[in-house]
Amino acid sequence: MGSVFCPTAGLTSIAYETRNGRVQLALKQPQPTLTELAEICLTHLVNNPEQLAEFMGVTGMSPDSLRRAVGTRSFALGLLDYVVQNEALLVAICDANALRPETIMTVWAKHNRAE
Repeated sequence: MGSVFCPTAGLTSIAYETRNGRVQLALKQPQPTLTELAEICLTHLVNNPEQLAEFMGVTGMSPDSLRRAVGTRSFALGLLDYVVQNEALLVAICDANALRPETIMTVWAKHNRAE
């Protein structure tokens, strides 16, 4: 017989599984990286030209400077900053990519710790 799972009830893990079926563990979804989120955000902007034009206007980026910046850490951080400051855009990106806003905010907070 297996080791005691619950000493008070005298229940073993084998007895628990036999009575209740195999326990399914809820696995935590892996946290996307900064680079992955930047790619998701940029793809959303590219697919929504009005939002891309607004982003470029706010940041002062030209199409050429945008092309050069894509893939750099500073661009990824700036893009994420822009997205988290625009709640409607944040929600739209999350809805389109089956993400929770908290997921993006967690990655943003990780890279923007208060000192």
